[in-house]
Amino acid sequence: MTTLRRRIGFEIELLAPRGSDRRVLARRVADATGGRVDTVFHTDSEPSLVPGMGQFWHLTPGFAVTEGTGRPLASFVDDITLVADLQDPTLPAEPPSAADGWFRILSDEPRLLRLVERYEAAGGPFDQVLDAAAAVFGTRVEALGPIRRLDDDTGSTIAMAAALVRGRDRPCEIVTAPLDADHHQTLGLLLGHARALGFTVPREAAVHLHFDGAPFRALHPFANLVRLFTLWRDELRAALGSNPAATRVRELPHELLALVETADAWPALQAAASEVGLTKFFDVNLTALLDDDPVRDTVEVRILPGSIDADAIAERAALVERLLDRCRMPEPVPSPERAGGDLRALADHVV
Repeated sequence: MTTLRRRIGFEIELLAPRGSDRRVLARRVADATGGRVDTVFHTDSEPSLVPGMGQFWHLTPGFAVTEGTGRPLASFVDDITLVADLQDPTLPAEPPSAADGWFRILSDEPRLLRLVERYEAAGGPFDQVLDAAAAVFGTRVEALGPIRRLDDDTGSTIAMAAALVRGRDRPCEIVTAPLDADHHQTLGLLLGHARALGFTVPREAAVHLHFDGAPFRALHPFANLVRLFTLWRDELRAALGSNPAATRVRELPHELLALVETADAWPALQAAASEVGLTKFFDVNLTALLDDDPVRDTVEVRILPGSIDADAIAERAALVERLLDRCRMPEPVPSPERAGGDLRALADHVV
């Protein structure tokens, strides 16, 4: 059994079988740990079909499990990148029931959506959704057939609520609490129940790893992270078995590598790196390192393939863990040509 040493948060993308959903898995895990399930809002964004509007932000139902000891264990939420397995024309056409809590709240303005989230109760009845937010804005919710719409007093739409589209209750991203120990045991618990319920690995699936960001908020470890994920990109993806069908991952900007090779101070590098267009949707998410007070202070490695096997996930995480240890060394991470192209030898070159 692989033992991991670092504090790690795992995000594991799965798919519930037909007739089931992510709430079923959350309830089973809660029962197994003597815990409870709380309905929560999960925030994400999606491309807009409205001309001239780049994207919508939305809240969808997620389920947070707390163990009987009171320790947060994991959340079970949607992931909009999982679509291919939901496009089977033989599947039933009916969407999940809004009356059973399967609805989403949409807005084209994330700040307004965060305000709505503050006042709305996750898991509340659909026929009352947006009422609490409407009281804040001094207006009333308008019911338009299956849609509930909240406008301000000038008639501009703030948010809308509607049933989830067909199949959107089935994607299930397991987001663990940060794990300091017993990583394999916790993964085995979560994924064992998922397998028992017939959950599978969807076509676009990936596993993401969150490591503490603080050790990398400095010139040399940040530069080594960039060198690792740019110079060794092909070797990394081959060694980890990255899923070519996974979306929202791409190569780090070439400008970033040029910056780290010429920078001589962390504040200057941090400021310059903030200008190259980094988002979370790269092979590695470095955005938290560019902020001195981030909401989520992690380095997120996004190129592990989907899996429902604790052994496989832990083994890949162990390789990443060793490579991050190498990035913390003062010596620059060499190119594959200089290092003989052996990624595992690079990972083991830690003193």
